[in-house]
Amino acid sequence: MIRNVLGSVVALVGAAAAVQSTFHSWFNDRLGRDYRIQDLFNGISGASSSVMGSILLPFLFAALVTLVGVVFRSRWIVTLAGLIVIGFTVLWMVRQGQEAGSLTVDGDGNGLRWGVAQALAGGVLLLLGALLMSGRKKKNADRPAYTSEPYPVPADDRPDTWPPTQEPGPAAQTSPAPEPEADPYTGPGRHRASPGASPGDEDTAQYPVQHPDEGDQQGRDGYHPPHP
Repeated sequence: MIRNVLGSVVALVGAAAAVQSTFHSWFNDRLGRDYRIQDLFNGISGASSSVMGSILLPFLFAALVTLVGVVFRSRWIVTLAGLIVIGFTVLWMVRQGQEAGSLTVDGDGNGLRWGVAQALAGGVLLLLGALLMSGRKKKNADRPAYTSEPYPVPADDRPDTWPPTQEPGPAAQTSPAPEPEADPYTGPGRHRASPGASPGDEDTAQYPVQHPDEGDQQGRDGYHPPHP
């Protein structure tokens, strides 16, 4: 962002300098806007020119191109404007050198003047502004698709039912309570001991433990020998 702003300012200054240069002397005391555009291709003549038919016209076009490049942040458009300014200035120098025989600057103020230097400086500033601009960034054109979302998650239309709950409905309200299952085991220790009893009381309740002496005494009392 900062580079675009800085480059745009430099480019606009260069375009303004190029346009203003035509109102200064280019060779001896002749202004740049006095040179006709056709003189750049057919040779320099002494005929004067109107403002819009002079070398000012391509410089105004270069300034318009610069504005378009700054608005769209295009380095190539700004570069084109700089090449237009430098190209027309160099073409004028070639034609003027052919007509005058040489392009020099003497102490009396003859030869090349300040307007030519300002035009060349404006073209260089345009190129420098294009170099400083960063241009428009591409909107993920070269970015691979998998970087944005490598593994897309499929949509889950099922509602979240955790923890599982059952809303009361007609079936839940009218269904009878389940009956307790019968204990299939009928052997010893089937009935559990009452609360508070020790684990050994479960078997002694079914099969009481007798003292050894008590068993012998009951055996002797119950035995009756046969009569002879």
